[in-house]
Amino acid sequence: MDEIDVPSYFICPISMQLMRDPVTVSTGITYDRENIERWLYSCKNNTCPVTKQVLSDIDLTPNHTLRRLIQAWCTLNALHGIERIPTPKPPVDKAEIAKLLNNAKKFPDLQHKCLRRLRSIAHGGERNKKCLEAAGAVEFLASIIKKDESTMTEVSLDDGTELTIKTSDEALKILYNLQTSETALKKLIHDDVFKVADPIQLVSVKPEFFVEIVHILRDDISHQASKAALKLLVELCPWGRNRIKAVEAGAVSVLIELLLETSERRACELIMVVLDHLCGCADGRAELLKHGAGLAIVSKKILRVSQVASDRAVKILSSICRFSATSRVLQEMLQVGVVSKLCLVIQVDSSPKTKDKAKEILKLHSRVWKSSSCIPPHLLSSYP
Repeated sequence: MDEIDVPSYFICPISMQLMRDPVTVSTGITYDRENIERWLYSCKNNTCPVTKQVLSDIDLTPNHTLRRLIQAWCTLNALHGIERIPTPKPPVDKAEIAKLLNNAKKFPDLQHKCLRRLRSIAHGGERNKKCLEAAGAVEFLASIIKKDESTMTEVSLDDGTELTIKTSDEALKILYNLQTSETALKKLIHDDVFKVADPIQLVSVKPEFFVEIVHILRDDISHQASKAALKLLVELCPWGRNRIKAVEAGAVSVLIELLLETSERRACELIMVVLDHLCGCADGRAELLKHGAGLAIVSKKILRVSQVASDRAVKILSSICRFSATSRVLQEMLQVGVVSKLCLVIQVDSSPKTKDKAKEILKLHSRVWKSSSCIPPHLLSSYP
């Protein structure tokens, strides 16, 4: 290829390589489809790379004439080792997906086939994901998840084997892989798509559901997605063994990392509420203590975020001190400033219940902490 003079208009302006699937944007410039889709969808740009103009729309028009010219040129230069580029398959469009969804809604027997096709389309890149969302696939998948029926579907794994799983679980996996936009997430929340009112349903939530929620929090898809996931945990964790399922899914360490990174009031409050629930079980407390920053960040947020966050943080520390207070834990609470912060709580204008809880904690381990230099001298006389 290096020894052959390739016509300049065969070259993609982005990759500087021979175009295999030339498409034209609204500014009239032609690019290779793979490169311009990466520019628009993965890199989240809205301009033409060559002209720098804002694109009025992001529809990509196949340049069939140019593609045929490139294929003819490849054939003429076959003796030089140039392989003819294949004719690309037409990309999936919104109308095709909408028809697929409508058929699945009308004929439930086609649901299995529809999910397989949706999974395949979602793996086709960012453009396909945008088409799926625009065609209503998000709402369709969410409706299957909400029904949570016992029907099963077959899934093809990467190694070619077939696995039978619950249809709602497969829908949840596809929905997660779509990396849904904030706009679509807000619509799901406003429509209460994931609202579960029946306590029996709340108790029977599968462990895989918590795994997916933790994935959303860990991947930080968007601020709105993270907040929606936190609200789900707030609603689910008080019921049955859900807090155990959340802990086993890795929720505690992810929540602590989020707490380290965020200073937004509502997000901190939600995280504290969920951590309070999770520390109500031994495994949850163990996970918090295992994290090097667990005690420190919970203590740090006291009196820095809001009354709600402070109340929950003190409750978390109370759970630790009542049920998991080994000598190592008590020494760590001294070292990272937990005891000092509790002393501060009983001096400032905080809620009476929180003050009482802080005093209770200090009294519980007074023999260990009373001689510590972290206790202000003027408090020694009133120290429990």
